[in-house]
Amino acid sequence: MISPIRLIDTHCHLYDESLHPQLPEIFSRSRTAGVRKILMPNIDRHSIDAMLELERDHPGYCLPMMGLHPCYVKEDWQEQLEMVRDWLAVHRFAGVGEIGLDFHWDLTYKEQQEKVFVTQLEWALRYDLPVSIHSRKATRSCIDWVRTVGKGRIRGVFHCFGGGVEEAEQIIELGMYLGIGGVVTYKKSGLDEVLKEIGLTRIVLETDAPYLAPVPFRGKQNEPAYLAHIASKIADILEVSVEEVGMITSRNAEDLFG
Repeated sequence: MISPIRLIDTHCHLYDESLHPQLPEIFSRSRTAGVRKILMPNIDRHSIDAMLELERDHPGYCLPMMGLHPCYVKEDWQEQLEMVRDWLAVHRFAGVGEIGLDFHWDLTYKEQQEKVFVTQLEWALRYDLPVSIHSRKATRSCIDWVRTVGKGRIRGVFHCFGGGVEEAEQIIELGMYLGIGGVVTYKKSGLDEVLKEIGLTRIVLETDAPYLAPVPFRGKQNEPAYLAHIASKIADILEVSVEEVGMITSRNAEDLFG
């Protein structure tokens, strides 16, 4: 029986090799859970073929984005960026992503990350596409760049938001959305207090599968069907029905991504 709850997974690496052997079951479970669409942000040149194959096999259900992930900005960053430019020119994508800054693992290419991020923000404006922003240990820097480059014209989502109320309010003031995923189910995430302050009007749901599975699957492989657990947790925090969470966040996703 398909759930009446309407959910959209706005950030899922469904093309990841670890998920490939189980894709038929994953699709079955996601549809049963009420997931109506799955948005897939690109990582680098190596993820494109598998991502576009899913789009071809599941038209209207699996929607690709195009971008270069900050963790994959290495010595060949210019060549990779040209690849993104070329694809944006010939294929219609749901957004520009996954883009942003990551100052957690390696700062070797920090300057190049910023150049790549700014360039992709500019392309999002050129093609009138929303962005999906990765901002690990770099949320304030990403906020500043969106403000500087976009001048109020960039729309999109800060993926996997894990900051506090102040950062959430700054992102919302930019006209952006917060991507809320499995982290909201973790005891010490602090996202319960953020959600109580901002409500549902500027959030979208995501899994980031196969990563960051929600409780009770934490530490295991994530998948789109687990979006229902994320929606349920948010409903508990805000003391509303899970149907309302699904309805409002899905409407937000449709307004943002089209």
